[in-house]
Amino acid sequence: MISVEGLWKSYGSQVLLEGVSFKVNQKERVGLVGRNGHGKTTLMRIIAGLEEPDTGTVIIPRNYRIGYVTQHLDFTEATVLAEGMKGLRGDGRDQAWKVEKVLMGLGFSAEDMHRHPHEFSGGFQVRLNLAKVIVSEPDMLLLDEPTNYLDITSIRWIERFLSSWPRELILITHDRTFMDRIVTHTMGIHRRKVRKVEGDTSKYYTQIAQDEEVYERTRVNEERKRKEIEEFIAQFRAKARLVGLVQSRIRLLEKQERKEKLEKIETLEFSFRSAPFHGKYVLAARDVSFSYDAAKPLIQDFSLVVKPGERVCIVGANGRGKTTLLRLLAGRLRPTRGEVSVHPRAVFGVYEQTNTFSLVPSRTVEEEIMSASVDIDRQRARGICGAMMFEGDDALKKIEVLSGGEKSRVMLGKILATPVNVLLLDEPSNHLDMESTDALLAALDSFEGAVVMVTHNELLLDAIADRLVVFRNGALEVFEGGYDWFLRKGGWGDDEEAAACSRREARQHPDGGKPSKKELRRRRGEIVAERSRVIGPIEKRMAFVESEIERLERRLACHNEELQSASFARDGAKVVEVSRLMHECEQAIEAFFGELEALHGELERHRAAFEAQLAGLED
Repeated sequence: MISVEGLWKSYGSQVLLEGVSFKVNQKERVGLVGRNGHGKTTLMRIIAGLEEPDTGTVIIPRNYRIGYVTQHLDFTEATVLAEGMKGLRGDGRDQAWKVEKVLMGLGFSAEDMHRHPHEFSGGFQVRLNLAKVIVSEPDMLLLDEPTNYLDITSIRWIERFLSSWPRELILITHDRTFMDRIVTHTMGIHRRKVRKVEGDTSKYYTQIAQDEEVYERTRVNEERKRKEIEEFIAQFRAKARLVGLVQSRIRLLEKQERKEKLEKIETLEFSFRSAPFHGKYVLAARDVSFSYDAAKPLIQDFSLVVKPGERVCIVGANGRGKTTLLRLLAGRLRPTRGEVSVHPRAVFGVYEQTNTFSLVPSRTVEEEIMSASVDIDRQRARGICGAMMFEGDDALKKIEVLSGGEKSRVMLGKILATPVNVLLLDEPSNHLDMESTDALLAALDSFEGAVVMVTHNELLLDAIADRLVVFRNGALEVFEGGYDWFLRKGGWGDDEEAAACSRREARQHPDGGKPSKKELRRRRGEIVAERSRVIGPIEKRMAFVESEIERLERRLACHNEELQSASFARDGAKVVEVSRLMHECEQAIEAFFGELEALHGELERHRAAFEAQLAGLED
C-alpha cells in the first residue's frame, strides 16, 4: 500500500494538485479519472518517482516495488522473447512460458517471439514494455491509457488478467467499460482535489454530483442567512438596547467562512450537422478486394451496403485491415478488385487517427476550422471552437502547441463545419477523456445520418452498433446484430463471459433466438412497476419536505417583520421572543435540508439501478 499526504503540484501559474491526500490499500485496484490536462499522468509519475511534487510526500513501504509502463523504448536484446524475459524477477530462465503467455495475450504471435523488437510498430513496442512490467510482478502496477495501443482482443485479454491482479493497481483509461470491469475503487481529480470512492465510475460521478449539489444548496442557504444577518445589523446597529444581539451577529459573521460559487468546468458539448438525404443506400462495397502486397491479400471479396441512419462498427485485431477498409469506403484508397459506389447525395465527414498530421502547425485552431469549408465564416468557426472547448483566446492557439487530445478535437471540429450525412470515423475516442467520450456518444446518438466507425471502445460498441464488420480468424464477415448479441453468439471465442452469456441465453430461450418483444415488454413492465413502488414514496417524502421548507421560510419572513415592528416599538421582551422563534425556524429548516439531501442521494441510487436494468433490456 502507499499513502499520499498533502501533495501540491503546479506548472507556472497552473495548479494541478492542491493539498491532495489519499491511500491505496492492500489489493485495491483503483481507477484514476479526470479531464485531460487535470493532472492524472502527473500524479501517476509522482507516485512512480519520475517527478517531484512542489510539497507533500508519497509514503512507500520498504522494498515495495512499483511498476510503471513508460513510452521510452530502450531495447537491448535480439528477440522479443529475450527482451520480455528481462522483466522477470531473479534469474527467471525457467519462466519463459510466463513471458510468452503475456506476450501472446497482448497480440504477439508464436513467430513474433523470435523477431527483433525494432521490427515492430510503435504500438507493439509499447506492448512489449507493458509485458516486461507485468511479468516483473510489482507490488503496485501503474497503467496509463494501456488500451490506446491494444486491439479489442488484447483489451479483452488484459481485462481478464487485471481483474484477477492480486496486488495493487492504479489505472488511467478513457474506456469506461474497461475500467468498470476491473476496479474495486474509483479515484478522481476534480477541482484540483482528489476524491476516492468504493465502486465503479458511475458511483464516483454520482457522488461528485451529489457533493456539488449539497455544496451549492448550502452556499445559497448560507448566503441568504448572511444577507438577513447583515440587514439586521444595518437596521439595529444604532439601537442601544439591541447592542448585544447586534454584536453576537457580527461575531457570527466573522466566524463564518464564505463559500465561493463553484467555477464552471468546461464540458465538450457538440452535435454533428446532418445534411438531408433521400435514397435507399449511402454507400455500397461490392466484391471488394485489396492488398498492399500481392502475396498477402488483406481484404477479399467483401460486400457491404450501408443504409441511411445505420450504425456499422468495424472491429478486430490490429493490423488486419480495419483502417484500410474505412479508407476504401471513404474513397481514400482504390480497391484492387471490385468497387465502392457512393450515392450522389452522400456527403462524407471523415475522421482518421493519422489525419492530425494533416493539420497545418502554423495555423490557429480558428483558421483550421475555417479551412474545412469555403462557406464557413469567422463567427460560425468561433462557435465550433467553443463547442470543442477552445473558447476565447484559446481559439487563437497555434496547432503546433496543442496536445494529441486537443488536435483530435480540432479534427472533430472540422467535421462539424459542414453538414454531412455519412460519418466515417477511425478510433474517434482514442485521445478523448471519459467526459468527452460521453459527449461523442451523445452526438453520434443524435446524428441523423449513417455512421461507419472503427473502434475498440466497448462502451461505444454497446451503445451504437446496429451491425458489425468483424475481422477474425483470418477472415472478414458482416455480423447482423449489435455488439452484445455478437458476444452472446460466441463473440471472439476467447472468453468465459461470452460462453456464460450463451448458456444463460440458451436456458432462457431454448430455440436460440432473442427474447421476444412480448417478453421484453413484460420484463420492462415489471421493472417500471418496481421502480414506481420504490421511488414513489421517496419522491412523496421529498415533496413534503420541500413544502415544509417553503412554509418555514415564509414563517421566518413573518417573524422578521415582527422583529422589526417590535424593535421600532422598543418592546425588548417581544424582540427576545421573536428572535427565539426565528432561531427555532432556522434549525428546523437546516434539519429539513439535511433530510432532503439524504433523500436525494437515495433517489439517485435507486434511479441508477433501475436505469441499468432497463438498459439491459435494450440489447
